Order: sequence, then C-alpha cells, then structure tokens
Amino acid sequence: MTLEAFLTCLNSGNPVQNGSEAHLFMHRVSQEALRLTAEINGSYHEPEELRALFSQLIGQPVDESFGLFPPFYTDCGKNIHIGKHVFINMGCKFQDQGGIFIEDGVLIGHNVVLATLNHAMSPKDRGSMIPSPIHIGKNVWIGSNSTILPGITIGDGAIVAAGAVVTKDVPENTVVGGVPASIIRHLSKEELS
Repeated sequence: MTLEAFLTCLNSGNPVQNGSEAHLFMHRVSQEALRLTAEINGSYHEPEELRALFSQLIGQPVDESFGLFPPFYTDCGKNIHIGKHVFINMGCKFQDQGGIFIEDGVLIGHNVVLATLNHAMSPKDRGSMIPSPIHIGKNVWIGSNSTILPGITIGDGAIVAAGAVVTKDVPENTVVGGVPASIIRHLSKEELS
C-alpha cells in the first residue's frame, strides 16, 4: 500500500478493519511519526529547523508563519493540513488518521487533544477504527486542555474555552465551554472588529 492509497482509504470515512492492509500500514506510518516526534521533542531547535521537521512529519511544507512549541505528539502525522499563521502550544496531541484541517490564524493552547478515530462499537470488532475529520475554521482559538472529538467542525472565529470537550459542531463567532461543550455566548460586533 502506498501513502496516497492509505490516505484515500482513511479519508473515505469507511472503517479501517482490524488486521487489514490499511491497518497494518497505519502501524508502519506510526513508527515514522514516533521517530520524528522524538526528534522534535528531544532537544531545542531553531524555529526554521522545527518547521522543517514538522513539514517532514506531515509530508507537506508548512508556511514560514507556522509556530510550534514542543513537545508535540502524533501517531500518524500524514493527515494534518495546516494554514498560515497557525500556532500550536506545548503538549498537544493530534490523532490525525481521520484528517485534521486547520485554517489560517488558528491558535491552539497547551495540551489540546484532537482525536479523529473511534473504535467499532461491537466488542468482537473493537480493534477496527472509524476515521472522521476535524475541521478548524479561520481565526479559531482553542483553549488549553480542550478535547475535540472526531467529525467536529469549528466555525470561523470561534473560541473553545479551556478544558472543554467538544462533541458537536461549533458555530462561527461563538464561545463554547464545558463538558460536553455548549454555547456560552456569541461574540459581539466589537469583539469581532
């Protein structure tokens, strides 16, 4: 299986059956991700070097405006898509097999978890995985220790409060918080200008 075929399989939304060719390939991709994240996290790197390592990890270049404060963790890396002026703070964990799409101007706080895989409900098939993408709109701010679950879209300009667990889509220009996250309020015109 090629990386392109693997990503096509993941992005189809179909389950990845335990023991299938795609499942076995996922384990091989994980080894590269573990090696690169160990390099990213193992010592200090100048910003340019860090961007180069992160570009290797995701398999595509990131913009020179991209910022990352390690440590950073992922068990795949190849299905992360990053816009311009994105900042990822320390301790974030991206489970990106289902696809993580981050638009321009996004700020991601400490220890945020983006999870794009669910397991099959049946105990007999629990090893199979169901990928579902996360889409983060432009100028979103995700607060520290938040968790975003599979299949979630966060609308442009939204704020996810620290510690939130996002289980439903977030409308644009809203503040959500809590477990599970719900709308706290809409951003005012003054706040949006």
